[in-house]
Amino acid sequence: MLADPFTVAADSPTPALSFALVNAGNLASNRWDTVNGYKLNFTHSNDVNKGEKHYVQLQQTVSATNPLTGGASYQTASVSISVSIPPYGWTQAQKAALIKALCTDILAGVTINGLLTYQM
Repeated sequence: MLADPFTVAADSPTPALSFALVNAGNLASNRWDTVNGYKLNFTHSNDVNKGEKHYVQLQQTVSATNPLTGGASYQTASVSISVSIPPYGWTQAQKAALIKALCTDILAGVTINGLLTYQM
């Protein structure tokens, strides 16, 4: 289990985040940073026939003005990573390498701006 609160150092333009544990079950947890409007969710499952599944989601909620109506409402954006590993064929190191390949290596090459400008 992560520390409570789970903190992340500031990295401009994102402020320092402090995620307090709101709900935790056997293989899931929900954490909120209410100061900055972020939620962090983890879920895990492990089935002997289907394998492992891991999911992490970060959400940010802001009050935004609708450009058509001028009215304000809460809007939520999210980013998530889903990992599915078969029940056999991968070592722990191979699982970690697969996740690293996407999360750090590939995204570094594509760049976040490239992703957001539909690069593929």
